[in-house]
Amino acid sequence: MNDQNFLDQILSLPRIDDELLAKSSKDGKWIAWTWFNTGEVSDVFVVPSDGSQPPIQMTRTDQNTFFVSWAPDSASIIIEQDHDGDERMRLYRVYLNQPGVLQPLTEENPNYYIRGGALTPDGNYLIFSANRHPQTAEETETFTIYRMDLQSGELFSLATQKKGCSTAPKISPDGRLVLYERNDRSPTGRQAWLVGIDGKYDHELINAGDERKVFCDFNHAANEVVVLEETATHRRLGIFHLVKSKFHWLIDDPSRDIQFFWRAENSGALCVVENVLGRAQGLILDPADGSEKPLRTPQGSLLPLGKAPSSRWIGCYYSSTQPGEIVTFDPESPLQGNWQKLINVWTRTELNENDLTPAEDFHWQSSDGATIHGWLYRSKKPVRGTILHVHGGPTYHSTDMVTPQVQYFVQQGFNVLEPNYRGSTGYGFQFQQAILADGWGGREMDDIQTGIRALITAGIASPGRIGITGTSYGGYSSWWAATHFSLKDVVAAAPICGMTDLVVDYETTRPDLRPYSAEMIGGTPQQIPEKYRERSPIHFTSKIKARLLIVQGGQDPNVTPKNVEDVKQRLDADGIKYEVLMFANEGHGIMKRENQRELNQRLVEFFSGAFG
Repeated sequence: MNDQNFLDQILSLPRIDDELLAKSSKDGKWIAWTWFNTGEVSDVFVVPSDGSQPPIQMTRTDQNTFFVSWAPDSASIIIEQDHDGDERMRLYRVYLNQPGVLQPLTEENPNYYIRGGALTPDGNYLIFSANRHPQTAEETETFTIYRMDLQSGELFSLATQKKGCSTAPKISPDGRLVLYERNDRSPTGRQAWLVGIDGKYDHELINAGDERKVFCDFNHAANEVVVLEETATHRRLGIFHLVKSKFHWLIDDPSRDIQFFWRAENSGALCVVENVLGRAQGLILDPADGSEKPLRTPQGSLLPLGKAPSSRWIGCYYSSTQPGEIVTFDPESPLQGNWQKLINVWTRTELNENDLTPAEDFHWQSSDGATIHGWLYRSKKPVRGTILHVHGGPTYHSTDMVTPQVQYFVQQGFNVLEPNYRGSTGYGFQFQQAILADGWGGREMDDIQTGIRALITAGIASPGRIGITGTSYGGYSSWWAATHFSLKDVVAAAPICGMTDLVVDYETTRPDLRPYSAEMIGGTPQQIPEKYRERSPIHFTSKIKARLLIVQGGQDPNVTPKNVEDVKQRLDADGIKYEVLMFANEGHGIMKRENQRELNQRLVEFFSGAFG
């Protein structure tokens, strides 16, 4: 397969994002998901859980659309769509018997951001949150929980936060109550609040501490809430009984890293995702007796989605050489030989598993002795150089799944390391929280730099042939490497949508994202101005010796183009050469297929030229 054909194929390989996993309908008869790379933009698909039909494309537009939720009667879905990545979502309803017909629910071109979107059991109301003022309709930092009457379109405010906290509200099975989250006391914390569907009795329900987070959803019974709560050492999972006002902890073990949970529709169980050294492991948990069914596979991750009407379960399986496949399986014997594939992803590409490079575990010691882990991809061709591909977040982690950009780099002759630095999820709560000790631009950058030197020591990378790239916090990390690392470590940096001036970023980002910056850095620019300056790469541009390619989405509301405008002025003043690749019709990340093609080709040319 030639280079161009491989790029075309890897960019059209259907992909299910691990953060936007498929969801089972209430009756377990259908699965819906967002599929990337099936067209120029992302679209929403459904497939019956009995495998009686191939996947059905529910949306087909020129803008990215994303699955949000199922209607209670399982006859329709709620989806969201923005415009060129501006993240100002509009919610639509799509009926299963009318694929492609998007019925608008919320207003066109909103001046605010929406989170969530779910229908009440009676089908009369849509519940969502938005950073929209209930009276003036102006954009605010805080979110308000709204109840929309689907007949009249009337918006009714159920509750409003005191401080900004992005939250997707959840509705109780009987439709009487709404759960949502607030962090009124500290940007580091998150408390669960409960309000009636009529807007009455709004009150704090669960508080693990002002600086601790809780994440909640209703259990299958309306009087029970499933709680994922932070402690000083770990996250624990349990049930809070509303009537008894008591907790019953199901998993409370500091050695375990519980990351997510959701109700297993058409069952009384919970679907749980546990991380083990950066890999996701699924398990089915019975909250009645606490029994667990781990879904272990020899390679990759099998995550449960819900129970089919039969005795079988629905799951999503993926690895670095297996694009996401939706399957049904027997939980008593969850091995591949017993699976029924529902979307048959390999029939949609010329690629096969042997065309993809598997992720290898790579460990090293950071500057203070901490053990860091990442994923190493080795090129099968003569090695042209090494690229660090740094994940965003930073509250996220690179995992063992297909990443098109990484696979293309490797196919082009580059070794690739994806470092999961301190602050990453996937390695336990304390490892995730470790980034708060220094704030952005602290020891997590040592983790990345020592990863580079470990590659050199192992003979995997060569000085003078090492580059770095990444999106969002990965872009910030690339800027940091360009301004702080030596040429022995990095000779080329390609930040994508990366922060350059943390003050500018704080002031121009989405209002609801500012508390996250305050949490990560340790305060606001007004409270700790010197730290914001010290951790902003823009103030160190005169030190840049590496080749520099700046990539940005013109509609990015998260890390806005202002970051690029200001740093260009500083680079020009310092006499630093640089290249810019601007995508006017993209937001926070480059997502459209044609733009991805241009970006990947440009990155390979850039790194190849820098490595000589």
